[in-house]
Amino acid sequence: MLRAYVNKLKEYIDKEVTIKGWLYNKRSSGKLHFLQVRDGTGIVQVVIGKNDVPEEIFELCKTLTQESSIIITGIVKADKRSKTGVELLGKNVELVHLAEEYPITKKEHGVDFLMEHRHLWLRSKKQVAIMRIRDKLIKAIRDYF
Repeated sequence: MLRAYVNKLKEYIDKEVTIKGWLYNKRSSGKLHFLQVRDGTGIVQVVIGKNDVPEEIFELCKTLTQESSIIITGIVKADKRSKTGVELLGKNVELVHLAEEYPITKKEHGVDFLMEHRHLWLRSKKQVAIMRIRDKLIKAIRDYF
């Protein structure tokens, strides 16, 4: 199995790869689970079909919580609707660690609550973007001086 990173999945279309990361979000529609998995380089959607995996794998996907550590093996498929241009058709899901219930939800939280959970707040898209910009600015200043 090829070990791949989300930002490089376009190089592996129609090949079987393994990605390691955290469950960013999930939704289900009966016979399908849609898992959004992030690995630090990006986020990719993984589609788990009830008929494509053993029953225990499909049931495991029901129990996954946000920020659980997982290893997924599947086939990379091109998808024009996706921001990354690809999605993964999951064949196997391995649970590394089941995370506790994630305290930060989509509802509004106060600044005090978010600062108490700063290590988790930094995982949100907006905070990741801010940190990446901050990193580029600091590096540019250091390179200049």
